[in-house]
Amino acid sequence: MTSARFLWQLIRFRPRLFWVNCLAITLLFLFELVPGLVARDFFDRLSTGRPIDLWWLLALLLMAAAGHIACMVGCQVTNVPFMLNAAALLQKNLFRRILELPAARALPASAGEAISRFRDDIDGITESMITFNDLVASTVFAGVALVVMLGINAGITAGVFLPLVAVVAVANLASRRIEVYRRASREATGQVTGFLGEIFGAVQAVQVAGADEQVAAYFQRLNEARLRTQVRDRVFDQLLESIFRNTVNLGTGLILLFAGQAMAGAQFTVGDFALFVYFLGWVTEFTALFGIVLARYRQAGVAFSRMTTLLAGAPAPTLVAHSPVYLEGPLPDLPGLPAPAGAPLQRLDVADLTFHYPGSARGIAGISFALAPGSFTVVTGRIGAGKTTLVQVLLGLLPCDHGVIRWNGRPVADPATFFVPPQSAYTPQVPRLFSETLRDNILLGLPEAALDLPAALRLAVLESDLAAMPAGLDTLVGARGVRLSGGQIQRAAAARMFVRPAELLVFDDLSSALDVETETLLWERVFARPDSTVLAVSHRRAALRRADQILVLQDGAIVAAGRLETLLTTCPEMQRLWHGELAAESRAHQRTTLG
Repeated sequence: MTSARFLWQLIRFRPRLFWVNCLAITLLFLFELVPGLVARDFFDRLSTGRPIDLWWLLALLLMAAAGHIACMVGCQVTNVPFMLNAAALLQKNLFRRILELPAARALPASAGEAISRFRDDIDGITESMITFNDLVASTVFAGVALVVMLGINAGITAGVFLPLVAVVAVANLASRRIEVYRRASREATGQVTGFLGEIFGAVQAVQVAGADEQVAAYFQRLNEARLRTQVRDRVFDQLLESIFRNTVNLGTGLILLFAGQAMAGAQFTVGDFALFVYFLGWVTEFTALFGIVLARYRQAGVAFSRMTTLLAGAPAPTLVAHSPVYLEGPLPDLPGLPAPAGAPLQRLDVADLTFHYPGSARGIAGISFALAPGSFTVVTGRIGAGKTTLVQVLLGLLPCDHGVIRWNGRPVADPATFFVPPQSAYTPQVPRLFSETLRDNILLGLPEAALDLPAALRLAVLESDLAAMPAGLDTLVGARGVRLSGGQIQRAAAARMFVRPAELLVFDDLSSALDVETETLLWERVFARPDSTVLAVSHRRAALRRADQILVLQDGAIVAAGRLETLLTTCPEMQRLWHGELAAESRAHQRTTLG
């Protein structure tokens, strides 16, 4: 899909705003014709001794000024809304596509690089579209002025447009270099933004490692690289604009020289000269703007190319597919819980589930097991055995290389879209909280009136914690929940899961930051509910004792499965895990997770 088609789809998204803006700018330019025509009449009358009607000329100038002001208002009330709507559409489509992808492959690079594409590339595109409107208006002005000037002196008028040929030639020669410099600048900015986000997310790890100076030095190197690429991009951009402007200025000087000779030969009046001088500033602006728009178009092509990579294989038109954006007026009602996509869980079968991380032998292979309704299955094993990978592949957060998942005997074609409430709910090993209130982090936009929030809080054993918080559910948790303890973060994430009724509850090491009493109480409350089907990753004895089935993983494969009492007599790996030979390793892993 070409850049022109992308831009046309954005124009069609809010055509009224775009074309009203274009009309307002065009009329604004046309009103600028009036002072030139007035100046010509005034100086011709003055030089020939004809009477001058100052009031009529003044009235024309005042009407032109009033029209200019009205058009400026029209530009302002359409310019920013169009840019914001176009930007919102691009961002919405990109974000929607990212959320459709498996988590491990949602972004082709760092989150910071994606932010650069969401922000810098989209801003550049919307600005270039408004610049195009300036070119349209300037072209209309130049066309009208050309007709007027041709009627005065065709030879001199032809010289006005000669600089355009040079501008177009320079822009075409420079097009490849424009793309190279702009792409390098955007990539360097993305690296800085991405590393900055990683620093904020790993402050404790940096401090523990004593790597403050090394991290700061690397960040400085990234900034220096960004500075070099941005300076190169900016200097080249300004150099092109300077060429465009100076080419125009050279042409203007030649035209004025020709006009002076024509006046000496009585082929040009003083009024004609005044008109040409006035029009030249605007007509030659058209030639300069033409070159600038060509350069911006090349830069927009780079931006579209960078954004389409975020679509990860989706058709390019997805980027500009039309759908509502809500920047004004009432917001739509938030959707409630979705309707079940499948029948209530009677049996979940997993057969030969296999996944390997790209370029690595790590992953899982040949995983097979079954879950019955109301059962509690625990996945356990050493660190690196593949427990979290197994859960993420099952839920579609990692793409499955091979294997079949069946819900009530029917294959699940797309686990990522199927294993969501009300089929399944998930609490990850490292829960993510937003810098909002505890209430907002649990509800995530769902209408509170339609949910049983108190029941979810009780299941997550959060009552006493809330009682100790002065603001209760309205407590701001800080960035990634920094104002909460590790256990409170995990239980807040559990409440977020419990508030969404689901057939299958999946926990990844939920109780790793909980004390024994809290963990025991949580499991008691979960299984006090009828039909609670749970798949949990855990090494904790409270969970293992309660489990109906334990899956013991080793090197990405299930080496044993059964109840605890059976495994303790038949599975050497389970014996080592139970008797605490890996306790120190588990504690180290727990500290890493909470950090």
